[in-house]
Amino acid sequence: MSSSKIPKHQTAVSAEVFRESMRQLAGAVTVIATGVPGERFGLTATAICSLSDDPPTLLACVNRGASAHDVIQKNRTFTVNLLAGDQTEVAGNFAGRAGLKGEARFAGAVWGTLVTGAPILKDALAAFDCQVDQEHVFATHTIFIGRVVGATARVDADPLLYIRGAFRQLAPGQD
Repeated sequence: MSSSKIPKHQTAVSAEVFRESMRQLAGAVTVIATGVPGERFGLTATAICSLSDDPPTLLACVNRGASAHDVIQKNRTFTVNLLAGDQTEVAGNFAGRAGLKGEARFAGAVWGTLVTGAPILKDALAAFDCQVDQEHVFATHTIFIGRVVGATARVDADPLLYIRGAFRQLAPGQD
């Protein structure tokens, strides 16, 4: 074994150093949501990315302790709602900053559905309606691979970003 390789059973960096370093990476803010009115669950997340355009798929990493996690597994559907810069309050609500849980997190915003019946934020920058195609457990999270069966886009707004522990908007003229 090369001296530059770290054995798999050893941690290269502490969780604290890793988290602080990852806080420097700006990420698009999304709300992952599932359920039907009266039984909806959702969370704010930045661990989302496209996987393929043929077929259209994306992956969403959800902490197994999140209230939405088991509901996504049961329903086999979820949405990824990419937030616009004017949706900081929505992001905070789904991040638990206002102490809201479950259905209460959906108040104050207009929600609809596309194909699967999972909640779509009407004014999202983009929204993806997904059926769970595969899931993979890794450490504290499940990686859900979602086949996109519906999508919408709002082209008149800028994204909401998350960096250094705070929600941020692009400065005017930065696009």
